[in-house]
Amino acid sequence: MLHDLELISVGKTYPDGTVAVSDFDLQVEKGEFVAFLGPSGCGKSTTLRMIAGFEDITNGEVLMMGHNMTQVPPEKRPTSMIFQNYALFPHMNVRENVAFGLDVKGMPKAERDRKVDRILDMFDLDPVADRKADKLSGGQRQRIALARGLVVEPEILLLDEPLGALDANLRRIIQNELKLLQRELGITFIFVTHAQSEALGLSDRVVVMSNGVVEQISPPQQLYRRPETPFVADFIGSNTLIEGKSAGAGAPGFGRLDSPVGMIEGIGQGNETLAVIPAEAFRIVPQNTDGEIILSGTLTDRKLVGAVGHLNVRLADNREIAVEVSADRPEVQALTFGAPVTLGVDPSSVTLIHA
Repeated sequence: MLHDLELISVGKTYPDGTVAVSDFDLQVEKGEFVAFLGPSGCGKSTTLRMIAGFEDITNGEVLMMGHNMTQVPPEKRPTSMIFQNYALFPHMNVRENVAFGLDVKGMPKAERDRKVDRILDMFDLDPVADRKADKLSGGQRQRIALARGLVVEPEILLLDEPLGALDANLRRIIQNELKLLQRELGITFIFVTHAQSEALGLSDRVVVMSNGVVEQISPPQQLYRRPETPFVADFIGSNTLIEGKSAGAGAPGFGRLDSPVGMIEGIGQGNETLAVIPAEAFRIVPQNTDGEIILSGTLTDRKLVGAVGHLNVRLADNREIAVEVSADRPEVQALTFGAPVTLGVDPSSVTLIHA
């Protein structure tokens, strides 16, 4: 089966020995929206540039539609790239900016103008087509960058944190437009971001990276609910991580750390283990409840934001954990600072991973 994009053991090592990306393997289906997520310096943008051909790879292969593109120059690849700063030409108007890629390809003027007119209409840029790009708003410049990237009809669109310069409200609007556009066009999107909400809300799959290494590749819900490594458990969402040793089903301690079938596989008895508990998995209980994991502590902070109550609870070992509960529950409304709190957790919401 041919994939739109396939990375086979792709790596990048700089002359000074610094490893930017190590043995990256990935297969992307046609029309898939894949996000690269991780902290600054994790290698996500370097990987994107290697896919685009702007960065040489040290080892491995980049395949597109079954063809080896490892040594193919950027302009010959079936890709288009949108940068965080949009990289628009300030001396050109909107129409000229959008047409630039077609001019580079040497497209005849009549065909070029037809494609540009169509894409300007799609992005509602007709009214500003003759204005200089640097005189427009951030949202308009972002749409120009998207139009310029899509007018060349790439098989794969590469986006390097394209929404980073927008304010929060405009960012949400463009996020919605971006996902609708991708579904409508059916183009494969590879999207680099450091914002979890973007990666989890927009993509079909998320690639989490740390220090040049792929930590996990999963659909957003699976990534959020079932992290596979300590880094992902700490980086995604707001989880409580409890260290311990796997002692078998029904073992004492915090309670029965049963997980769904498959999550405990490979963690032998006596091995160092992390129990990962999402903040929203907790509920306040009046006393020990059969079948639940019970944690007891003291309330140190409470913030009610809309329908969600954000609590900080200090456990007996002085560990501070984050808890998210329904703000309108009477037991939440009644909490006072310094009050004792008993928390219950359904064991099925706990993920066990190697420490």
